[in-house]
Amino acid sequence: MHWFGFGFNGFGQIHIQREDEEQDMRLLSPVALDSLCTCAETETHKVVACWSRSAVIHTAGERRCVCLHGGESSVLVAESEGCEDALLTESCLTLSFPHTVQCWSLHRTGSALVWSGEVNTTENTGTALPLPLVPGGYIASKPPFFRPLSPHLQAVSLALGTEHAVLLTASGTVYTWGHGSHGQLGHGTLVSEDEPRAVEALWGVPMKSVAAGGWHSACISAGGDLYVWGWNESGQIGLPSKGLREERQREERIEKDKLKGGEEEDEGTSYVFISIQAFPALVDVSEASEINKVCCGSRHTAAITSTGDLYTWGWGLYGQLGHGSRCSSDEPKIVEFFSGGRMSVEDVICGLWNTFVSAVSRDQVAS
Repeated sequence: MHWFGFGFNGFGQIHIQREDEEQDMRLLSPVALDSLCTCAETETHKVVACWSRSAVIHTAGERRCVCLHGGESSVLVAESEGCEDALLTESCLTLSFPHTVQCWSLHRTGSALVWSGEVNTTENTGTALPLPLVPGGYIASKPPFFRPLSPHLQAVSLALGTEHAVLLTASGTVYTWGHGSHGQLGHGTLVSEDEPRAVEALWGVPMKSVAAGGWHSACISAGGDLYVWGWNESGQIGLPSKGLREERQREERIEKDKLKGGEEEDEGTSYVFISIQAFPALVDVSEASEINKVCCGSRHTAAITSTGDLYTWGWGLYGQLGHGSRCSSDEPKIVEFFSGGRMSVEDVICGLWNTFVSAVSRDQVAS
């Protein structure tokens, strides 16, 4: 399995080893990550990312450790040895251990422990809960770091956006709370919610996965359908965006030297644009396959199909869509780098302005 990265790389968070070459701020197409770990050669278990950094969780035998990339340096986090999971924000690295959860602040001069809690992270199911979930609650990006959750929710997955949260229960019900100014809660309004509230529009449709972007949300049904809602300023929910349409029209007029009658024809065409989608909307990504995984960046979205293809859409200024350009898109488009290279995508992680992907050869999958 190989890892790739593309998009914003202004701090070297997409770790590429290149001698005598200036660091690329924008990686418009997927680039193989030459070395993900600064310690001994190990197996990469997971990548997590924020705006200026990425964290790589490695497995060496039965022990795991974390390496941080970004801030113009790469370091092994000594305190991470033996951790089970990690969560990264701009100011804090959270580490989950069998009986402890620790939050470390991140500074140029080093890290400092800012919160620690004694919890049995395997007490409910026998396996570790995925961060930011911990028994009895979850870990937030700022104090108070521990936030309680009702045990009646039976939470199995939680995704945190910039100002909101999306939770999945054991029964497949989706709950949201936090700021709702961009429709990211999916309740049909722009009102905020202090406590978890079920997304009623999804009642009766069990979900298996949830994701949260800056101001948009997504979930995948048990049958492999993708639902997205929230802010669509950059086409990140896969519905027609007025801003992107106007941007494309301006570019076309410049390239064609404003062909006679072109502007009048555009004005006479009727389009339905979505700036905010306050209810979950079904998005057709691929007619031929189901969706296995979805992940959201600040203003872009990525999804993996059951056939191992990667589709991306939304804001693309820094190349975070992986299509070889800085163009944004309000329609899901396949990333040809992987499909054309006969690679099957197994995992995708979105940073705010970049994307990380693991893939294997389709020949290897077939064998």
